[in-house]
Amino acid sequence: MTYGQLGVMTWTITMSKKEIERGQVLEAVLKHQKLQREAADELGLSERQIRRLISRYREEGMSGIVSKRRGKPSNRRLSEEKYQKVIRFIQDPRTKGFGPSFMAEKLRELCGIELSKETIRHLMMEAGLWKAKTRKSYSYHYSRERRSHVGELVQIDGSYHAWLEERGGKACLLVFVDDATSAILAAEFVPAESYFAYGDLCKRYFREHGKPKAFYSDRLSVFRDNHKDNLSSEPVTQFQRALTTLEIELICAHSPQAKGRVERANQTLQDRLIKEMRLLGISSYEEANKYLPDFIQDYNRRFAVQPLSPISFHTKLDPCLDLDFIFSIHVQRLISRTLSFQFDGRTYQIVSNHPPYYFARQEVLLVRDREGHLSAWLDGNLLEIRVLAKQPKQAAIVSSKSADAEPLPPNYNHPWRSYGKKLNGKPYLTISTTK
Repeated sequence: MTYGQLGVMTWTITMSKKEIERGQVLEAVLKHQKLQREAADELGLSERQIRRLISRYREEGMSGIVSKRRGKPSNRRLSEEKYQKVIRFIQDPRTKGFGPSFMAEKLRELCGIELSKETIRHLMMEAGLWKAKTRKSYSYHYSRERRSHVGELVQIDGSYHAWLEERGGKACLLVFVDDATSAILAAEFVPAESYFAYGDLCKRYFREHGKPKAFYSDRLSVFRDNHKDNLSSEPVTQFQRALTTLEIELICAHSPQAKGRVERANQTLQDRLIKEMRLLGISSYEEANKYLPDFIQDYNRRFAVQPLSPISFHTKLDPCLDLDFIFSIHVQRLISRTLSFQFDGRTYQIVSNHPPYYFARQEVLLVRDREGHLSAWLDGNLLEIRVLAKQPKQAAIVSSKSADAEPLPPNYNHPWRSYGKKLNGKPYLTISTTK
């Protein structure tokens, strides 16, 4: 409220854009330029409410249109006790890094307080724990439709991260995600991505769910040989060989966006899984692997979708298949005329009562399992083998004139040690020269 130059008291009214537009429509109704029904349709109000506004406008002018709740606290505001409880929870060190959605879920589960994620977002911004994000420019990729059946395509990937934060080092989380439902079918913490790590998880997955129709992976050397040499045929990796034996197709993606479902799952896991393990106090990857089944069950309940078809493409595993044998390392070696072959820097001898010509110049299948045990197979028969002792090579003779030659000290009785010391005209050995 202010005073004019002539002492006349004037008022300054703060109005929103919506209230100004409402005043203009009511002014048109009072001037008989619009009907009350037309004003109600334009403002999205009932005719009865329009009549109330017109009555207030006639009595109070533009101030009658301004909301009576302006400047007053909201009826839906939190009580001081609940507000302080929420602030203590979002400032707890254990909830550091929580986003508004995850914070709202944990607040409901652990404290029994039901608040929307937008309310939590504003409270976190007031406490300085969250900043409004600006939309970034992205390079968009065409979306690929989901497969219709569970097990028709399973995306696999490994994610290196400090999953236990300062409570443990980095590890790799192997994740199998179904393309039709986005459900996690299998997961495990391992030290690194390797053939045996993927093989162990595949064996557990096949025994629990069955064999899928196809796997979708990146171009890691475990899945694909990436040599650029001009080869007549593409080399087959051990993982490709194992899947071919099980009649499972392997598709290698050309970009991370192509297998976006497993990539997005990794982003969610790096956010939610880390914070869940922090709240539970998990401090080792053994404990983390024990907790994974419970987390996966909750994850699938929240984020998995229904497949287009109820028919699953998982096929039951043949009980005759030896998965441990299939997911071992398989290599071929040629047997020499002396019934020996070489592998991994060692020479092995075949022990048999058969004549040498029975084995000579034939290819033997070598199988090394996860523990490093080596076995040899010929025509489906297990051979008896033993390691031949490897004799050390003779040291190379170096010329004394070579720059790399190291001079040897003279013998303890060499005349040089007593040079200049003679007895009866001949050099003699002294005690001081024996060292």
